[in-house]
Amino acid sequence: MHRTKIENTVVAYLDNDDSPDITNPIHSTEVAKAYGFDGPLVGGVTVWGWATETILTALGEDWLEQGWAEYSFRHPTFPGDQLTVRATLDEDSPVASWTVEMVNQEDITCVSGAVGLGKSAWNQEFIRPNTIVPTAESDNKGPLTLDNAKTGEDWLAAELNFSEHEQREFIATKQHTNNPLFVGGNAIAHPSWSAGWAEKLLRHNFAIPSSMHTRSRVQHHSKIPVGTTVFGGAHLLEVYERKAHHFANYDVLLVDSQGSELVQLRHWTIFKIATVEERAQVTD
Repeated sequence: MHRTKIENTVVAYLDNDDSPDITNPIHSTEVAKAYGFDGPLVGGVTVWGWATETILTALGEDWLEQGWAEYSFRHPTFPGDQLTVRATLDEDSPVASWTVEMVNQEDITCVSGAVGLGKSAWNQEFIRPNTIVPTAESDNKGPLTLDNAKTGEDWLAAELNFSEHEQREFIATKQHTNNPLFVGGNAIAHPSWSAGWAEKLLRHNFAIPSSMHTRSRVQHHSKIPVGTTVFGGAHLLEVYERKAHHFANYDVLLVDSQGSELVQLRHWTIFKIATVEERAQVTD
């Protein structure tokens, strides 16, 4: 019998040291509470990564090289939360797509999204960077602001080898999985490793004190085997203010050393998180 609903559970964990000295300290107790949150926020790509097993059950391994996803973070996920990951087949859709929800122990939807095979309806909307020639990260990066943001322009590109060491470290810290697809010498990159490039490129270009990933669109073009050198570039679409937070929306392209497309991302993130006082002043 064809399944139309798939459900798994996961207990949320922090994938970094609980310290204000980490790259993005909103994922630490001290800084998160200073911004008015109950505890350290688990990173968005990590949370979404926990839906991978459910998605693979629904769509199969082909999703990793010819599938898409779009998802939004509706409520913070904290370490210790018990998340139910639920995928439901959209039987009325003209294409085989699934709705995905991640709901915590209080029945609050933390993440909502959709996944499917093939090219997404928005695949042609991605803006490709003009070049993806990697540039070393500067020691003198400045901040990203609403005033200095150069919308419509590319950011400096970066490169990283998806080595066996990188794969082992990622699985040991970020995504605790024993799925043979993602472990061992013949592993491929976990989809949350690819999604993590968006925040990596943000910090490759700017000094960002803390950020919060809010939404993503992802189009997979190819699996990424261990040993692949990945080049990533980004194109800034817009920056804006909403509820005192400062947002950036940008497209990311990952390619291999031959220039073959691996993944495209459209990423929304808060690059300047509003303080409790700043949020209190918002009237709308």
